[in-house]
Amino acid sequence: MTPPRPNPLLTAVSSPPIAQADKWTGAYDGRHGPLINCSQAVPNHAPPAAFSARLAEAAGSPAAARYGEILGDAALRAAYAGHVSKIYGAPIEARQIAITAGCNQAFFAAMIAVAGAGDAVVLPTPWYFNHQMTLDMLGIEKRALATKAENGFLPDPEDFEALIDGRTRALVLVSPNNPTGAVYPPTLIAELFRVCVRRGLYLVLDETYRDFLPPSAGTPHALFADPRAETNLVGLYSFSKAYAIPGHRLGALIGGGAIVGEIEKVVDNLQICAPRPPQAALPWAIDALADWRTENAAAIASRARLFAAMIGEVPGWTLDQIGAYFAYVRHPFPDRPAATVAAELARDFGILALPGSFFGPDQDGHLRIAFANVPEDGIREVMRRLALGGASDQTAPAKEVSTDG
Repeated sequence: MTPPRPNPLLTAVSSPPIAQADKWTGAYDGRHGPLINCSQAVPNHAPPAAFSARLAEAAGSPAAARYGEILGDAALRAAYAGHVSKIYGAPIEARQIAITAGCNQAFFAAMIAVAGAGDAVVLPTPWYFNHQMTLDMLGIEKRALATKAENGFLPDPEDFEALIDGRTRALVLVSPNNPTGAVYPPTLIAELFRVCVRRGLYLVLDETYRDFLPPSAGTPHALFADPRAETNLVGLYSFSKAYAIPGHRLGALIGGGAIVGEIEKVVDNLQICAPRPPQAALPWAIDALADWRTENAAAIASRARLFAAMIGEVPGWTLDQIGAYFAYVRHPFPDRPAATVAAELARDFGILALPGSFFGPDQDGHLRIAFANVPEDGIREVMRRLALGGASDQTAPAKEVSTDG
């Protein structure tokens, strides 16, 4: 008897990249000191005590133990709508908001809502691997829009339009970008949106790292003031980074009434509702923690400046782009796959970074180094170890290191 087989779309998707990379650390013997984990964008501090107290109180309440509204608690939807209205200088209503179990769920729900199996969605490369994995498991073609280091990893509108055909349903942008850190100028976002409107597509704009833009950046874009946002724009956000609550899994989506109605169906079947305790605590936190979020963003910006200044002194390593949480770095071993380089760094030097190959085609020359969760002394230690690795390994033969998880 032939055994049943899992969904072939799912079995064709690679294992979760962070989990693959974590396995490389088991071979590190500690010779250079504790492992420095630069693989994931995770705050290295707890939320403020007052916020933690509200989370704990909500977690113990009978109300938060029950199901909530599918699209999110009314108080949080209203508070977030007011918050983003101020950020973008445009009226955004609570009816346009969906609260989700993290931004990954918001993206998954958005993709089910805007495209179906056999359709195509355009992703600039390098792309965020969970976006690629989502499209693959849904049977949606991921259509690569190549970007280049010499152009700041910014997508070209003409190149985008050349990829559009009758099966194309959406363009996905991430700004500030993961993995490169690139920030898309408002004029570029507007131009790409105009193409989407003209060609009848959705623009799905992931702004997970919006809170870490420098104050001088101004308004990220003006799209929510455009009446066509009601039909052509879906905005995504994560509360994880700015509020230091990734484990509480809370994100948000902004869309027109029609698309939010479709999102409601998806969320109901994925999780019914987002976690209730953080929903109860966040309406207070959005305004009360504004200064705290600004201070954290300034600390991470300081780490970015230190990283950028120091990587230039490490022989062979080139900083191609740096942003809110990530540095996208060209490694000095052009004849080695990025996964081999990353695995060797973990094994021999105790630095866990992600290979560019996790982020799409033609990325083997790069590593993504997540520096935001590493204190400044840790960044200096990363540079010391990278220098040791370059000095000892640049001319050495490639080593046998398993990179398949």
